[in-house]
This record gives sequence, structure tokens and C-alpha cells, in this order.
Amino acid sequence: MRSLEALEREITLLASQISAATCRWLCLVAEFDEREGWAQWGARSCSHWVSWRCGIGPAAAREHVRVARRLQELPLIQAAFARGELTYSKVRALTRVEDVQREQELLDLARHATAAQLERLVRAYRGVL
Repeated sequence: MRSLEALEREITLLASQISAATCRWLCLVAEFDEREGWAQWGARSCSHWVSWRCGIGPAAAREHVRVARRLQELPLIQAAFARGELTYSKVRALTRVEDVQREQELLDLARHATAAQLERLVRAYRGVL
């Protein structure tokens, strides 16, 4: 039987790897969307194609494509996500911030907040604007 510490290490390692793989997948989705690869399949949009071909619900597929597009504009956040330092939940929240002037500050905030806290902070920030 594994120790609790070993279980914890493996769980967090796999979570990091899942985040890094999700980043890679989103980057591919963004490129596929830019090149309109979905059109050759007769799909109405990239999100329709993602929903169909990747088995993701329509609303979630739209959100994934939105995040994929926006992530291209946030190189520091994308790099941290690719290293598995940020979760998709945190990245999704960060991509809701319009007109990012100080990306490093957002990234620092994301590293120290939970996903739920970050969601609330972004919602409050957007409300102020």
C-alpha cells in the first residue's frame, strides 16, 4: 500500500501534467480555429467541431475555444499553463480580463489564489470596469 505522501505526490504531479496537456490541446485548437480546419467538416464553427469531434458539450466547447483564442494574447500566462503551473480553471478566469496591461501581475495573483478566489477577483475587477 502506498503512503499518503506518495499518493499526494502522484495526484499533484498528474494534475500538473493534465494542465500542461490541456494547454497544448488549447494551443492546437486555437491554430485549428485560425486555419478554419473545422470548415472542411461542414461545421458551423470551431466550437461546433470541438463539441462533435472531442465529445464536449456545446457550452463547454464554446468556452474552450474562447480560452484558446484569448490564450494566444497572453504569453506569460500561456507559458505558466504549459509548464503545469496554472490550472484550466485559473486560466479560464484570467482570460476573462479584457485589455490586459500588466500580465505579470495577473499571473502572480493566479499563483497565490485558489481558482474560486481568482474567479471572484476577476468578476469584481470586471464589475469595476
